[in-house]
Amino acid sequence: MNKWILSILALTMIFLASCKDDDGGGGTIDDDMLSADDLTDITYDPQTYELVVPCDFPEMEIPSDNPMTVDGVELGRFLFYDPILSADSTMSCSSCHLPSGSFTDNEAVSIGIDGVAGTRSSMSLLNVGYFYTGLFWDGRVTTLEEQALLPVEDEIELHTTWPEVEVKLKRSEIYPTMFRKAFGIESKEEITKFLAAKAIAQFERSLVSSGQSKFDQARCEPGVFLDPLELEGFELFTFEENEHPGCTHCHKTIAQLFTDNRFVNNGITDVGGTAVENLENFPDKGLGAVTGNIFDNGKFRTPSLRNIANSAPYMHDGSLNTLEEVIDHYSSGGFSAANSDANVMPFPLTDQEKAALLAFLRTLDDDAFMNNPAHQNPFD
Repeated sequence: MNKWILSILALTMIFLASCKDDDGGGGTIDDDMLSADDLTDITYDPQTYELVVPCDFPEMEIPSDNPMTVDGVELGRFLFYDPILSADSTMSCSSCHLPSGSFTDNEAVSIGIDGVAGTRSSMSLLNVGYFYTGLFWDGRVTTLEEQALLPVEDEIELHTTWPEVEVKLKRSEIYPTMFRKAFGIESKEEITKFLAAKAIAQFERSLVSSGQSKFDQARCEPGVFLDPLELEGFELFTFEENEHPGCTHCHKTIAQLFTDNRFVNNGITDVGGTAVENLENFPDKGLGAVTGNIFDNGKFRTPSLRNIANSAPYMHDGSLNTLEEVIDHYSSGGFSAANSDANVMPFPLTDQEKAALLAFLRTLDDDAFMNNPAHQNPFD
């Protein structure tokens, strides 16, 4: 009996000693359970994402608190395409911003997870990293990081809450590791909506023109030229004389972005005349709803014309279906109001000139951008 007791005591001492060695000297069971969320054994070695842009493009302004990294952009791509961001896991950011539509959904207005229609057409995200004067059609946020937060909790769009999304991300089999590699978090409990938004913003900044459009090749590559009809269209696009305002007042070719980043009333909505009080008749106030200034009513962001042939329908409300309709609208001068942009005025165009303008706009087609593997759905 004494030998049996001594044996039990010896085994107990060995077991306790081994436990002490395993937990580093003094650890407890509770500590071990908590360490299951520890991510520090995963290497955090951020590599700068090299943003490749066409010749003569400006340098993009990158926020100092969200530098682009290879792992950050990749995390953003996964989040952008993952329906985990919606309440019922049926829609993602990409549902309204598809590569095949130059990151639009080619619908007049987008439909959310509950089947409810929005009021505006989804904007192209091509070169969105250069939109410094406000995002969305109405400019209501100033950074991509702010913008990425809003669709998740929008009642028409993804219609969930960020706390619910954060729980799903923390429980995911892939995202804790990806957040660790992108941002150096030490525990999955550090996953937040703000880090998710930073990653999505990094991916969106990577959505830059490929430089392979005919327009870019004609500018940057020896031996590539616009044909006579395209060149005629380019001259019409940039021409300014007498009552012909040209198109470059708003769609500037300077810096090659084809937008002035302003918010204007381009005459798409009839408010009943040019009296100031008629500015209250805009069904969608646009920038005016953000600033509270009546003279901002009906003003919307000037979109880029790059890849424009692939992002129909057009205007903030998707009311024009074709580029031919867009050209006819500007040729007519649209509807006048007290705050109409001074450069939106009637000017005559012959059928030949319309065809030339269309031919030039098609030189901005960028199939390489839309088909870039780095921009596609990682879950396909």
